[in-house]
Amino acid sequence: MSYTIPIGPNHPSLEEPIHAKLYTEGEIIKDAEVFFGYNHRGIEKIAQERNFIQTLVLVERVCGICSHSYPFTYAMAVENISNMEIPKRGQYIRVIIAELERLHSHYLWFGIACHIIGFDSMFMHIWNVREKVMDILEEISGNRVNYAMITIGGARRDIDDEKRKKILKMIEDLSNEHNRIKDIFLTDKTIAMRTKKVGVLSKDDALRLGAVGPHARASGINTDVRKNAPYSSYDDFEFDVPVLSNGDVLARVVVRVLEFQESMKIIKQAVENLPLGAINLGVKMPKVPFGEFTARHEVPRGQLSHYLISDGGQTNYRLSIHVPTFKNAPTIPFMLRGNTIADSGLIIASIDPCFSCTDR
Repeated sequence: MSYTIPIGPNHPSLEEPIHAKLYTEGEIIKDAEVFFGYNHRGIEKIAQERNFIQTLVLVERVCGICSHSYPFTYAMAVENISNMEIPKRGQYIRVIIAELERLHSHYLWFGIACHIIGFDSMFMHIWNVREKVMDILEEISGNRVNYAMITIGGARRDIDDEKRKKILKMIEDLSNEHNRIKDIFLTDKTIAMRTKKVGVLSKDDALRLGAVGPHARASGINTDVRKNAPYSSYDDFEFDVPVLSNGDVLARVVVRVLEFQESMKIIKQAVENLPLGAINLGVKMPKVPFGEFTARHEVPRGQLSHYLISDGGQTNYRLSIHVPTFKNAPTIPFMLRGNTIADSGLIIASIDPCFSCTDR
């Protein structure tokens, strides 16, 4: 029997609204369509009426999980148009917060993935471990969600010696916890049964559809802005980019597990070698000349880009934000085909979607 099964817009296995139509033969999905647009907030239009400091506050609220990434990328666009040279210490602080954000984002996704699979004890354990990262972010910035660590010209807050010691201690503790979690993910039969050979995305399809981030790297594409086009001193750090070729949900899990270790390596190097000097240029209200620039940043879900046009005035002439979920979403129908209805929620969630970012 042929059926059309709706998933969403509100679905218990998905944290944000998305509407998917599954065209099935019995339990098997033969084709699918995906629809967005339930969270639209008009942030890009609002940015045209805000000055450059106000826009930092605005774009920080595009996403609650990647709230550091958006002002980071926007600030890089403003700074490049203005030919600003950011102090090395400020660059390192930006990188430390960005990688801490990657840790907490990946652990948030691990937990949700376990919840969808039905492995709730693992879900609760992972989120308990994630609290260590959130505590450090709160220790540094005073906030657990919107850190406000970015200003035009560098970092807004410094990291003193006491906080550096706490970060290093947290990384040591987290490394031990993560090794245990990694062993479970790589050996547990429940996780393997629900994820192996499920939602496969081939390398050719990933390339053709423009997949980015861990989603692309799980399908054999070696892409990472931090390596391909280093920014904010990322070329000072030694780290690897994990790439797998299976292209299934399990590969997307394992890639993030391995990326977690690389982020810890970057944080440790940045904290141990934190340069002396100023953290920013002391700019209160930047005067941005006429110009345009596209800034790119590797956020937890993949490449984020901000295309900024300045007409020399006090506000953004145009700000266009391109988020990784928008690039990865076209792969969802291809991953769903040939799988069962029961796996549809897990497959959609496997791209680590943020529909609030997509519908900004």
